[in-house]
Amino acid sequence: MSIQTLEIRLSERPTGHVNSKTFVSESISLSTTLSSSSGHVLVQVDWLSIDPAMRGWLDDKRSYLKPVQIGEKMRAQGLGTVIKSSSKTIKVGDIVRGTFGWCTYAIMAEKDVEPLSLFPGVHELDFLGILGLPGLTAYFGLFDIAQIKQGETLVVSGAAGAVGSVACQLGKLKGAKVIALAGSDDKVEWLESDLGVHKALNYKSPTFIKDFKAAVGYLDVYFDNVGGRILDLCLTRLKKNARVVLCGAISDYISITPGAKRFTMYPDQKPQGLQAYLNLISQTAKIQGFLVFDYASKFDGVIREMNQWISENKLKRRFHIVEGLEKCPESMNMLFTGANIGKLVVKVSAKVSPKL
Repeated sequence: MSIQTLEIRLSERPTGHVNSKTFVSESISLSTTLSSSSGHVLVQVDWLSIDPAMRGWLDDKRSYLKPVQIGEKMRAQGLGTVIKSSSKTIKVGDIVRGTFGWCTYAIMAEKDVEPLSLFPGVHELDFLGILGLPGLTAYFGLFDIAQIKQGETLVVSGAAGAVGSVACQLGKLKGAKVIALAGSDDKVEWLESDLGVHKALNYKSPTFIKDFKAAVGYLDVYFDNVGGRILDLCLTRLKKNARVVLCGAISDYISITPGAKRFTMYPDQKPQGLQAYLNLISQTAKIQGFLVFDYASKFDGVIREMNQWISENKLKRRFHIVEGLEKCPESMNMLFTGANIGKLVVKVSAKVSPKL
């Protein structure tokens, strides 16, 4: 017996944004005869996560994960429903999380999928957002790397994204003054009215730098998701013993080609090295990068804690949903043009509903 699955594979490495030649789609047959030696499951892929780091996986360079190879299925984490199982622990009908890649069906070893336990008030999509890698990244970046304290001033860039929006809320929970940076007026409105940050600023505003200095004064913690000129600006506004958390640098993820728009407050200027780094010395400040995977042993405990905050309505979430596996490539570009608000996901299966 076999089942047809659609896969999207890397065709060529892009320079700049993903384009029509970057990926190719192929329909293939999967055998539904599952190995019982280690236990396997056949998963209907329901949801796929679209994250900025995925763009880096397309470049042939050394990183924390090996790059996706030409001809390989595009790597992606997702959620799915088990429709056949030879596992003793995972049953047909279970909702599981795993790195299925861009496809409609996947055969997975049981060790490579995680059955989800849905707590009251929690939707399965939360395991790609607050209870997934974005939320965990915000948690460990803010609480372990930055060690944010009550009364401190926290600046978060990319604040309307999956990680940034959680970092803003966690900062509020800790009693920090939260200044959120985003790229449109509707994002600013959402951050202030719904998430309740102290102040949100549109970095595309012609008065941004003036507004930034007025709102921030000097900062204790900068949670950086964008890099580039905004990082450099924040380095000029450090308090004594400030901490800069390098979570991402979305403005520099793409190799710039003529005419390409950059996710930065200076879209027409080329990337350049930091100019204000000497302030790290004069203010005895630190700047540190981190990988959320290094905290894997602590994930379960943090997920339980975050789940409690969701149930108490202390953490809010928003999903930007795109429908159809074929929309995955163009959805990736949305992250670099600022087109999404909240966690970006692709709905693959017509059999599921968000019901958020």
